[in-house]
Amino acid sequence: MSAEIRVVVGEDQALVREGVVRMLERAGCTVVAAVGTATELVHEARQHKPDVVITDIRMPPRFDEAGLRAAIEIRSTEPGIGVIVLSQYLDDAYAMDLVGDRAEGVGYLLKEKVASPDLLIDAVRRVADGGSALDPDVIARLVGRKRAGGPLDTLTQREREVLALMAEGHSNSGIAAKLVVTVPAVERHVTGIFSKLGLTDAATGHRRVLAVLRYLGR
Repeated sequence: MSAEIRVVVGEDQALVREGVVRMLERAGCTVVAAVGTATELVHEARQHKPDVVITDIRMPPRFDEAGLRAAIEIRSTEPGIGVIVLSQYLDDAYAMDLVGDRAEGVGYLLKEKVASPDLLIDAVRRVADGGSALDPDVIARLVGRKRAGGPLDTLTQREREVLALMAEGHSNSGIAAKLVVTVPAVERHVTGIFSKLGLTDAATGHRRVLAVLRYLGR
């Protein structure tokens, strides 16, 4: 990584917590705190104001959704902090609660997918930069829900593929590599998506984020 990324880690299992810390440190991140409860997570996030917080959904004392609630609280009270939630379960309700009404600076990943350090570090980098890192399986669940017809129905299949990769957090160059097309081709698709969704240059907010939110059904 070219710039230091400061991280707070929340995970109740000590071995898993240490494993995540080592992954981050080997990639050049600075772990400013690593804690085992949701209460400590919120406290350390406010104390250190890191670039990114990584947390499990289920945390002590009741091992319910305390980690998720802590992540939502941090996003609400400290909007400059990116948040990544790791989950053992594919739950679209959890994902939508976390995303809320803004898709920037947020990640929702399945634990089984982050066994590879590269995947976790890539997500940390995206979220620290204000982007998103949503698991493809989660996105598939979210967009698979039935909904009334609308502007999304006007998108071509390729535009939908581009928008799905945008939702995962890929840049235009990353999308081009995934689809094996040129960057200018992706840029044309992105422009078409913005046009069809009515996201003009004058639209408030980041058009890329607004497009993702519409794609996810918000």
